[in-house]
Amino acid sequence: MAETRHDWEVDEILALLERPFNDLLFEAHTVHRAHFNPNQIQVSRLLSIKTGACSENCGYCSQSAHHDTAVEKEQLMPVAEVLAEARKAKDEGATRFCMGAAWRNLNDHNLEQIIQMVKGVRALGLETCMTLGMLTEMQAQRLKASGLDYYNHNLDTSPEYYGEVISTRTYQDRLDTLAHVREAGINVCSGGILGMGESRRDRASLLQQLANLPRHPESVPINNLVQVEGTPLHGVEPLDPFEFVRTVAVARIIMPHSHVRLSAGRSEMSDEMQALCFFAGANSIFHGDRLLTTPNATESHDEGLFRRLGLTFSHVHGA
Repeated sequence: MAETRHDWEVDEILALLERPFNDLLFEAHTVHRAHFNPNQIQVSRLLSIKTGACSENCGYCSQSAHHDTAVEKEQLMPVAEVLAEARKAKDEGATRFCMGAAWRNLNDHNLEQIIQMVKGVRALGLETCMTLGMLTEMQAQRLKASGLDYYNHNLDTSPEYYGEVISTRTYQDRLDTLAHVREAGINVCSGGILGMGESRRDRASLLQQLANLPRHPESVPINNLVQVEGTPLHGVEPLDPFEFVRTVAVARIIMPHSHVRLSAGRSEMSDEMQALCFFAGANSIFHGDRLLTTPNATESHDEGLFRRLGLTFSHVHGA
């Protein structure tokens, strides 16, 4: 059975990714079943609370001010509107409400409004998650004091490939924010995006970075690139679906206690591909017809797929 390790070598992870598909999925499912109910999926809802005009140049992002996309710039939402969306999410089965703002970093003048959102969502009985860009140590402590449960800050890809995707923020900037979040006592949500033109070794290196953190992220979102016209990565060759499933399986094996979230790109995945991902250890999704600015699998489709697979939405809080 998989042990919890923080000393993985890239070549070890690469060897897992290269195993025969059936052997890899059998091991991943065995690990998954040892730590989780294999037929329960944790459900989160994601809301863009401030959209567009981000100063970062992430090559995949529709919200970057550097790219000519159809996304309209919107200001930070009023607290009351955010709470109305949170109530709706809870009524529709979500246990966690995730709020995302297209910022390079959180500015202190927005912090009080963010804190009121966290307090209000928690008062509804939902877990809270924020993704607001880079955080200072003090900001992380303030968010923890307000009751924030999770903070999302993805590493996106490997350190080696990172410069091909982003130049306005360093890899170390991302690691520093994760350290501030962890030190403040907030649960870490961090993963990456597959299908950006990276190699299999890059995917192994990304997983190494996550698994070798001092403590594994409680939540590991695995995104399949949603290609957006006007971004530099529009037109890149799509990732082989089996390679995506392999990456999910290896994430489960090397981070056995983490929730692995099947995140962006589900609307373009077949039911069969999603089923393989769930078998391989994915046990969390974003529920709702829209993510931040891109489409998601519809709620009715999710419910039908879950019925066909005998899966249930988890109504207990989890990572």
